[in-house]
Amino acid sequence: MLNIMVLKHLSELKELLVDKPTRRMVLAAAQDHNSLSSTLKAARDGFIEPILVGDKEALQRIASGNNLDMAGVRIIHEPDTDMAVEIAVKMVRSNQADILMKGKVGTSTLLKAVLNKEWGLRSGALLSHFAIFEVEAYHKLIAVTDVAMNIAPNLADKIAIVNNSVACLNKLGVDLPKVAVLGAVEMVSENMQATLDAALLSKMNQRDQIRNCLIDGPLAFDNAISIESAKHKGIKSGVAGDTDLLLMPDIEVGNVLYKSLVFFAHAGVAAVILGATAPIVLTSRSDSDQAKYYSILLAAAISRS
Repeated sequence: MLNIMVLKHLSELKELLVDKPTRRMVLAAAQDHNSLSSTLKAARDGFIEPILVGDKEALQRIASGNNLDMAGVRIIHEPDTDMAVEIAVKMVRSNQADILMKGKVGTSTLLKAVLNKEWGLRSGALLSHFAIFEVEAYHKLIAVTDVAMNIAPNLADKIAIVNNSVACLNKLGVDLPKVAVLGAVEMVSENMQATLDAALLSKMNQRDQIRNCLIDGPLAFDNAISIESAKHKGIKSGVAGDTDLLLMPDIEVGNVLYKSLVFFAHAGVAAVILGATAPIVLTSRSDSDQAKYYSILLAAAISRS
């Protein structure tokens, strides 16, 4: 298995899928141009078997108007958005599909179905957002969590978010991900909850209460990604400058960093929702077709065998 420590490009996610069976992915409310085109590209490249649930006439209009080939693709006609989402979720629940992807439907509508107590995709774990970036200025792919699901995570939430993300990175080949718990400063301050949580997470990791990773924090962003910055401040750390995963203190910091990396640093990105019984591709409306494509590949790489 490849180790993400040597992966520098999102395109290399394809190599993780070489020996894996083709994953079945259901696109809920599939009549969305960007989601449809990225789905068909991933199918054409042999990484997924798509199932489109949505308005068949709208799908055909999108396909014909954008030169998209849907030949041989299974389509379940359901023009009602809520019903399309329910059908898609139930298909994953009954093992008729391995991955769920959001199409032309609101995030809240999709997640409401995912969390349905009778037929949803609850696993007992906290749902969390996981994104992995290709940044030209960094020497490997770097993951960020949570920027879209959990608004103000407490310590218990952060433990669950770390566990979700570490399990994902383990599936990608990182045996011992290096996790930087971010704060505004590197010292623990009783007036800054993020630094207290970071210190507790680090100690819990040392005591094997959080396993399969190496956690350090609090670390400011510059120390987490730059060994020179860490040395300048006298920080001795096995994580600083070689971070695999950045744990955000809250959603505001995470959302700003995510969009800064994409729009200012022109970083490539792939993102999924973790914690359900199957990976969920739930991208932002502002994400590019390429980001959606790599998000599908990421979901395929971590879906269960």
